[in-house]
Amino acid sequence: MTSWVSYAWLGAMAIYVGLALLSGLPVLSAIFRKIELHPGGPAFDKSIHFSEPAREKLHQHYQRIQGTLAFWKKQAEKYKRAHYYCLFWTIPSAVVIPFLVQASSNNPIAKWLITIISAYSAILLALHRALKIAENYRAFREGESNFYDTYRRMLDRPYTFGDTENAQLDRYFDEVENLRKFVRNAETDNTPSLEQAKSQVSNEKPAPKLTRE
Repeated sequence: MTSWVSYAWLGAMAIYVGLALLSGLPVLSAIFRKIELHPGGPAFDKSIHFSEPAREKLHQHYQRIQGTLAFWKKQAEKYKRAHYYCLFWTIPSAVVIPFLVQASSNNPIAKWLITIISAYSAILLALHRALKIAENYRAFREGESNFYDTYRRMLDRPYTFGDTENAQLDRYFDEVENLRKFVRNAETDNTPSLEQAKSQVSNEKPAPKLTRE
């Protein structure tokens, strides 16, 4: 019976490690895949609200910022997936571990399973805090969303930017520039130093191994 119990715990350990690795593939995919921007319908080059020189300026401006938009989109998707991955593996672990402790019956393989779950949860929490994953996801997602809101407003309601065409262009360019500064400042503020990362890792300690009394 003992051997079967040990095999059951060993199987549970293999399932946990396998699921943790497989569910991390979407995060790796977001890191390494190439992001392409999807066209959102008629753009500035077909706008009826502007003169030909103004349309050319707006079109060139959008062409120059496309690289930044692709970077924001990739970063937002990467941090979003990492954020939910951490939540998915840390919250259930906090609930499951007490029940595993009660069911372990001092089985050595069960102790290793509990240690692995505790250690992995601690590592994920430390990385989530040290890399400021939630804050970075929010900053890049808000920057991306705010840009497209401004972009669509310029396309549909340019009069909200000013009374004349030159005033509208200047105001639009200023708002986009301010958005870029906002995201850049948020990115640098959310970049942890080596000392902060070490502090977070040292503060997240796995649960101690169970010992026979």
